Amino acid sequence: MAEPSSILSEVEDRVLTLTINRPGKLNALNRQVIRGLADAVERAGGDDGIGAIVLTGAGEKAFVAGADIAEMSGLTPTEARDFAREGQALGAMFDRAGKPVIAAVNGFALGGGCELALACHMRVASPNARFGQPEVSLGLIPGFGGTQRLTRVVGETRALEMILGGAMIDAEKAELWGLVNVVARESSAVAEARRLAGEMLTKGPVAIRLSIEAIRVGSSMPLEEALELEAALFGVCFSTEDMREGTQAFLEKRKPAFQGR
Repeated sequence: MAEPSSILSEVEDRVLTLTINRPGKLNALNRQVIRGLADAVERAGGDDGIGAIVLTGAGEKAFVAGADIAEMSGLTPTEARDFAREGQALGAMFDRAGKPVIAAVNGFALGGGCELALACHMRVASPNARFGQPEVSLGLIPGFGGTQRLTRVVGETRALEMILGGAMIDAEKAELWGLVNVVARESSAVAEARRLAGEMLTKGPVAIRLSIEAIRVGSSMPLEEALELEAALFGVCFSTEDMREGTQAFLEKRKPAFQGR
């Protein structure tokens, strides 16, 4: 588990903001940070008082500038494989939480930082955000899911361009490519991410969780299997109090009062 100062947490209006707090290292990911994030997200998943999570980095220079090279350079091949698996597992942890996880990207999101943002369900960027997978410049490949998640988000052509070239792209291009949902031009990335989270909190919590499952699990399935998954989860909705409340509220022309059941 990370030291308390490595991960800062704050809850406001049912939105948990997790801040990676290593500004002197440009918030580089080491084992402590990865395990601290996993622990915080796991706890949030079981906390009914939290409906969404915003993930960001301390300071204006970087969201996360990459993995901690000083720590990583001494790993054996077996240790490196295990380190990669640990970083990759964060994405599965975000999905298991069953709540939207939104990256608020300020400054550099490079290497493991770009991969961490990709593991989130949505991404909001500040105008100064920069994204990149420069691992080939170090004789490496992305190891925290970048070769797979980046390809699924921006397509094979753009993923090959970013990974093989190793160059950064700015926030405007990232938005154009679909790497980020929105560039926060009128407010901070964190404020915009919290606003988006607040909108989601007005929706049915069970439906949000099942939507995440349908999209994340279904995207790696053949279409026929994915459609069957969707149908099954659609059916599950009809067993919930939220579905009954939502449809009744619509018929009565009022706002629903979802309970997450």
